[in-house]
Amino acid sequence: MPAEINLFDIYRSPNIGIFLRANDKFCLVPRGLASTKSQKIESFLRSKALQISVAGSRLIGPLIVMNNNGIIVSRLAEDEEVDTLKRMTDMKVEKLNSRFTSVGNLIAANDNGALVSDVFGEESVRTIQRVLDAPVRKMRISNYVQLGSMVCATNGGAITHPSTTESEMKEISETLRVDPEPATVNGGIPFVGSGFVGNTKGILLGNSTRGSELVIIGRAFSS
Repeated sequence: MPAEINLFDIYRSPNIGIFLRANDKFCLVPRGLASTKSQKIESFLRSKALQISVAGSRLIGPLIVMNNNGIIVSRLAEDEEVDTLKRMTDMKVEKLNSRFTSVGNLIAANDNGALVSDVFGEESVRTIQRVLDAPVRKMRISNYVQLGSMVCATNGGAITHPSTTESEMKEISETLRVDPEPATVNGGIPFVGSGFVGNTKGILLGNSTRGSELVIIGRAFSS
């Protein structure tokens, strides 16, 4: 059954991917988010909204990457925040001990695999593979390292930055085991992670996303 798509905003911003992170069971939302917003997120994604902070910040998207197997958190996260995440989700949660702190911008993952920026060393790659319990491929896309900003994936589909080459599309497809579609969000933004949050049951897109973009994204997650 295709994932249902809805337009959404957070703090009156269409850049919802900066504030939210989701898998099939949970959506992590900023601490203090209005209950009406949390309830809408739960309804649209059919997953439990959990209020958290990372490094005392509401910028959850750049600081976390997750699938249904585990959660990687930026080393900037406080130990208490990591313990809270473990308690609330009952999942594997681990800080990535790397000088590159924006893990959500540098890693894209579903349950089948993880695309990891080549800025990470082998120790970090092993941690990512162990926590997410998925094979890892190190790569760049059009010489960009921000894979988490350029690829948005669920177990049912994926969208990518429009500059992704055919050979890179093949690598993404082989790793995530879905057929990616090049797309933009929020009226032409190519870094799709800024305006996307989703799981296999629902997709949220920034409310500036146009009808033509919705058609492409709907096709990408139609399986």
